Amino acid sequence: EEVEMAVIDHLLKEVVLKGGSDLHYVTGSKPMIRLHGQLNALRDVDILIDEGSAILLEILNKANRQRFEEDKDIDFAYQVQGVSRFRVAMFHQSKGIGAVFRVIPDQPIPLDQLHLPKCVEKFAELDRGLVLITGATGSGKSTTMAAIIDIINRRGKRHIITIEDPIEFVHHNRGCLITQREVGLHTEAFSDALRAALREDPDIILVGEMRDLETTQLTLSAAETGILVFATVHTNSAVKTIDRLVDVFPVDEQEHVRIMLSVSLRGVISQQLLPTSDGKSRVPAVELMMCN
Repeated sequence: EEVEMAVIDHLLKEVVLKGGSDLHYVTGSKPMIRLHGQLNALRDVDILIDEGSAILLEILNKANRQRFEEDKDIDFAYQVQGVSRFRVAMFHQSKGIGAVFRVIPDQPIPLDQLHLPKCVEKFAELDRGLVLITGATGSGKSTTMAAIIDIINRRGKRHIITIEDPIEFVHHNRGCLITQREVGLHTEAFSDALRAALREDPDIILVGEMRDLETTQLTLSAAETGILVFATVHTNSAVKTIDRLVDVFPVDEQEHVRIMLSVSLRGVISQQLLPTSDGKSRVPAVELMMCN
């Protein structure tokens, strides 16, 4: 039978067909598509305030609608059958409700198709320690991380726990057992999920974002106990990342943190996406720090 599509699904389908990375649907403005890093109007007509808000509220379930009313912002994953998954950030703004939909490919994209340095694959061969993947929002951190996890999943027999907000790439068990948990849906906070993960016999933990002191502390101690931990940080150089991690801690603990990092840090992948000369796609510029 024909499944009733939400109104927004038609626009999302168009974005995917055109090869866009994001749809910006903000009431009072034109719907915009981000294509190879540039924003362009997808339609030439401004989104009417009442209609736009109704179209966005249509895709919130009861729990999410309540969260949205209380917090004024919400992040969640949304799926259009046969089209793609999307990471959605919905928010209130001066002219009504707005949302940004980020396209998430169905399958992790293989490393060799991402134009990343070959030695990034070495991180998939580690058995313990901390690997940091850093860059600004939209620089492809999640995509790189998913590609590394996918290699481990195909080659190994290990237990991988991912803690994400929201879940982006969906991994299917190949050689590994993969448990994916979404903050807000399956657990209250990154720190709660990390604490629980340490009791769930993991070989590998993926931490979607080190947002606060507690999450950072737990991530470092997990890496110290012999687990392989991948985590993302919003910084734009490998060296800055280390400073940023240390600076989260109170001054009297910073020396101890430096020692912890010197023991457990295995490497930092810092990346940004740059448009190709023909403007038809984007490639990563990568700074890679391998610890020896």
